[in-house]
Amino acid sequence: MLVSNITSTHPAAFLLIGIPGLEHLHIWISIPFCFAYTLALLGNCTLLFIIRVDTALHEPMYLFLAMLAATDLIVTSTTLPKMLAIFWFRDQEINFYACLVQMFFLHSFSIIESAVLLAMAFDRYVAICKPLYYTTILTRSLITKIGMVAMTRAVALMTPLPFLLRRFHYCRGPVIAHCYCEHMAVVRLACGDTRFNNIYGIAVAMFIVVLDLLFVILSYIFILQAVLQLASQEARYKAFGTCVSHISAILSTYTPVVISSVMHRVARQAAPHIHILLAIFYLLFPPMINPIIYGIKTKQIRDHVLSLFRRKDV
Repeated sequence: MLVSNITSTHPAAFLLIGIPGLEHLHIWISIPFCFAYTLALLGNCTLLFIIRVDTALHEPMYLFLAMLAATDLIVTSTTLPKMLAIFWFRDQEINFYACLVQMFFLHSFSIIESAVLLAMAFDRYVAICKPLYYTTILTRSLITKIGMVAMTRAVALMTPLPFLLRRFHYCRGPVIAHCYCEHMAVVRLACGDTRFNNIYGIAVAMFIVVLDLLFVILSYIFILQAVLQLASQEARYKAFGTCVSHISAILSTYTPVVISSVMHRVARQAAPHIHILLAIFYLLFPPMINPIIYGIKTKQIRDHVLSLFRRKDV
């Protein structure tokens, strides 16, 4: 039963109602979500296992890929188990502080994922534009520092949010019209002046998406220039072929963000469940598809996976 005791600042718990307007379809909706989550778990865990056990894959490109896989696992595991509990068991209650923790991890690791994709673009830039200096530039030390900077940036940007949300009085009730604790969904329940939260949330999202995507595009401009300067068409094809997996991962991550952003502005009168389904798609699609992309397009990983199946057949 929902704890209804309201303190001077916040409720003891929130209710996550799932997908408003589609409550009668929760069981059916949960089937593709559960399937996608299972694929994401299996795919990303397999990637991490292969990169961990194969010393030939302890190179910058694959270390960044391991970071991406770990980030995707955390992003999906932060939200999907609770979401499935809502769909299957109507377990809608979530403690106020658990809600803030879920929101913090979700947004923080989404920011880290963006930083890892940028680092992978930098990796491809060095590999193609400065191949002779690849091993001297992308050292283990630099890769560790990039990971630490990505995490520090995310934590620094997201840490204020829980403290900002704690100061509000939630007089609009404890019911969150969403499947998980998303920042703006919680802010809508708060009374008082929420302008700073609104501005801060938009500013962080724009800062991350625009800045990271700008540097990714800049990297690929330099990469394209270097590729076009290669003498043979085969060399150009081979050089750019090493970027296909990363470009696919960028498209799988940023395309849902752009679609969701456009929908919020163009189709403001659309039913709430449309926006929520788009948000869930953004959470599930990249973690599910990225391991498949890298498994198909990266020869070393593909060969290792095939060798595992051959051993089972023997």
